[in-house]
Amino acid sequence: MLDATAGVITQPESGTAPLEPGVAHPLGARPDDRGVNFSIYSEDATGVRLLLFDGHDSAQPSRIIRLDPAANRTFAFWHVFVPGLRRGANYAYQVDGPGDLHGRGHRFDPDKALVDPYSQGFTTSLWNRASAIGPGDNVATSMRSVVMDTSAYDWEGDQPLRRPMRDSVIYEMHVGGFTRSPTSGVARPGTFAGVVERIPYLQDLGVTAVELLPVAAFDELENARIGPDGLRLVNYWGYSPIGFFAPHHGYCVSAAQGAHLDEFRDMVKALHRAGIEVILDVVFNHTGEGNHLGPTISFKGFANNVYYFLDPSDRERYVDYSGTGNTLDCNHPIVEKFVVDCLEYWVRETHVDGFRFDEGSVLSRGIDGKPMEYPPVLWQVELSETLADTKVIAEAWDAAGLYQVGSFPGHRWATWNGRFRDDVRRFVRGDGGLVDAIATRIAGSPDLYQASHRLPINSINFVTAHDGFTLEDLVSYNTKHNEANGEGNRDGNDANWSWNCGVEGPSDDAAVESLRRRQVRNFATILLLSQGVPMLLAGDEARRTQQGNNNAYCQDNPLSWLDWTLVERNADLVRFFRELIAFRLRQPELRQAGFFTGSIGPRGLPDIAWHGRRLGEPGFGDPGSAVIAFTIAAAEEAGSDLHAMMNMEGDDLDFDVPVIPGRRWLRVIDTARSSPDDILPPGQEEPFSGAVFPVNSHSIVVLVSVPA
Repeated sequence: MLDATAGVITQPESGTAPLEPGVAHPLGARPDDRGVNFSIYSEDATGVRLLLFDGHDSAQPSRIIRLDPAANRTFAFWHVFVPGLRRGANYAYQVDGPGDLHGRGHRFDPDKALVDPYSQGFTTSLWNRASAIGPGDNVATSMRSVVMDTSAYDWEGDQPLRRPMRDSVIYEMHVGGFTRSPTSGVARPGTFAGVVERIPYLQDLGVTAVELLPVAAFDELENARIGPDGLRLVNYWGYSPIGFFAPHHGYCVSAAQGAHLDEFRDMVKALHRAGIEVILDVVFNHTGEGNHLGPTISFKGFANNVYYFLDPSDRERYVDYSGTGNTLDCNHPIVEKFVVDCLEYWVRETHVDGFRFDEGSVLSRGIDGKPMEYPPVLWQVELSETLADTKVIAEAWDAAGLYQVGSFPGHRWATWNGRFRDDVRRFVRGDGGLVDAIATRIAGSPDLYQASHRLPINSINFVTAHDGFTLEDLVSYNTKHNEANGEGNRDGNDANWSWNCGVEGPSDDAAVESLRRRQVRNFATILLLSQGVPMLLAGDEARRTQQGNNNAYCQDNPLSWLDWTLVERNADLVRFFRELIAFRLRQPELRQAGFFTGSIGPRGLPDIAWHGRRLGEPGFGDPGSAVIAFTIAAAEEAGSDLHAMMNMEGDDLDFDVPVIPGRRWLRVIDTARSSPDDILPPGQEEPFSGAVFPVNSHSIVVLVSVPA
């Protein structure tokens, strides 16, 4: 039990104001000009102590405040106001309560120091993960929460950009890995500030949004071990949060001084000035506390049986829908409030433009673990006025087999389109019998979204993401090579639908290299020509490789970092991506508001017409075909029609080109050609007047029409 007397200071030192009861809401530590109000949720707790530390590296608290249930508790909330306390103060909690781990699932331990679930800043100067596992005192080696003042920041008029979803080109990137390599040339590598230094590159590339792998506080030591090659392995990706409201200290220059929030906001403001939105990858499906053998850091010690799904047959153990050891019960009212409060905080206080929800399908599960028709937390996100202009994107599946691409609850939720990824990968490597599927993906996947009254913008199209092969590895390896992870190459996905173009791994064969570069251009072209919202993986434009590792979650080393010398060595491909993004954003026909209907445009053309080598003969249902062509008609008389021809077969083929009265064709893209002829900027397009266009094996040609 908590000691009610020893070391407890219930009154302030001489000359300071007495403690006040405080208020239950808002939760967390909220400073004002008089002091700080603290409030936490712990319904079954019997005792709570607030620990205050002089500094981030203080092993023991300088002040311990025992909360009186009669004065400092309102129903399930414990609270106190500490006069004179200021921003930057370090604090933690100790919480006592009933036992009955196996029956009711309580994990109270009065000796464990707990960080505040609503903490907006963290310090880990003394953190020792092992000391947080099992019973016993870990105050001297615990994480600490930091009191943050969110009001003292000059936004200089900044607001979220609110760019229409259909005009977005998303660039998924890891904050640390983007500049951590010495080749980045930045003054503060691996930080939010480092990203700011590289904004000109993002501007030049033309992406409209960055989607950042988790930036909320996580424990880098979670996976700490030495790999087979002698490198130190850690939690690199950050998909095990311990602080949902706090920017990760490891991406800050001055985290120990409590500068987490301002450094993150500096980055957001700078990206907005450059016209680039910020989308955060958020993880609400689980926490970094792991399974029953994991550490007690926060949630377990406050209300284990509320925050988590517990095994009804033995509530010591966790139900694991996330594949990471535990699962948050997001549709419990307290956890639902936590999730929505967190999202609204990031929008209100940091001006972020959107969120991508890792394993988002977990958030649709009810108390019995089954998917709900109307999951409260998802609909609260959908209908929140604070989040009304915020982009919300779900990874619409989880580790327990729930798959909701096209059927994710809510109307405006976009979803990562895994079907697009797999179909396009197979088509580009030359698999036959995919003409129907690839046409559907290019058209915005109406088979997944249209029947439920969704739109093309509900589909986030991608070929590669952080989880899986990079684009370079997709064209260089037939199988994964994850030996460096130390798991016997058993981890990671085996279904990569990749093709090494004839040689496994690096090659000095000129023909193989030429084909790989062509395949990279093919993937990028299909992605940027398709209806929906394209997402690129950072470094793909420069042929970044992970040497065949498709699960580099633990690799905080050059294997995962962007090598900026590749940007120079592959300047031709970087240029191709840049011109391709610009082409998409110039062509409104590639960003349709709705699905194609067959309606006739101003020049008598249907909005889209499908072909094969011969006009009007797309070869739907042909089990051997790996070719497709299509014509998209301009919606306006002054617009440009677009005609694309895709040949993923092993032979060069001739394709018919449609005749449009009063118009002539210009060649813009030919992925078989070398730079700068592979893509031509406005004013430099190549005229074409024939009836048949020769398309090389494994290549794509795109024409646009202009007045004759």
